[in-house]
Amino acid sequence: MPFRFTKNYETPAQATAAARHYGWLATHAKPLRQPALTAVGPICLTFEFIDGRHARREDLPRLAEILGDAHGAAWASDLYRAQLDRPHTFRDVTVFEDFRSCREVALRKRLQQGFLPNPSALHAMLTLLERSAEGPAAFYKDCNPRNFLITGDGTVFSIDTDDLTLAPFGYDLAKLIATLIMTHGPIAPSDIAAALDGYNRAAARHDAQLATTSRERLGNFLALHAVLTAPYIGRNGYRYRWLPQR
Repeated sequence: MPFRFTKNYETPAQATAAARHYGWLATHAKPLRQPALTAVGPICLTFEFIDGRHARREDLPRLAEILGDAHGAAWASDLYRAQLDRPHTFRDVTVFEDFRSCREVALRKRLQQGFLPNPSALHAMLTLLERSAEGPAAFYKDCNPRNFLITGDGTVFSIDTDDLTLAPFGYDLAKLIATLIMTHGPIAPSDIAAALDGYNRAAARHDAQLATTSRERLGNFLALHAVLTAPYIGRNGYRYRWLPQR
């Protein structure tokens, strides 16, 4: 059995960014447990090997609480100074992109790719994106099922720090819900509501204002993810095409 896992990158800049993101999460989002980073190469990162499985639907309640706790901790530690509509630069020059810019580019691309039916649908999505860019700042690290490893004793590890951006509270929870559905099939609305409640409670332990993600707001995030993840159906274990109920 291997004791290390090495991830390779196309450029030194990508490897450097991933290492900085790892360090930022280790410092400011301590509830997200990560495998130890043992070596940083010019175009690779080496981690301790974790023998675990990826997330399943039944893990959603626990993962939602961990994520809410991590988002709350990061806000209290650092992101209370960040604004969603502008990049946030840290002391070590690590930069988190703002929430809207990269997603606006992606939504326009989805129209070109045929995943949005017409310019009116694009306008609706861009309006939804604009309305979503409000409130306290959390982080987004693409919490899909493959980016969690759960060991035999139930320990949860978070992996993959390639791309971190600013995002509203609840947005990365919506990504987890959306991709669990795409991977494993439907999740009962009552289970989604329970996960949201757990997320909000965990975030509120850091500050009461962080527990403001409503079911409607979560639904808006799910609608955005439905469009943004549409090209990946049939890849990365995403077997189920779905549209969120609005």
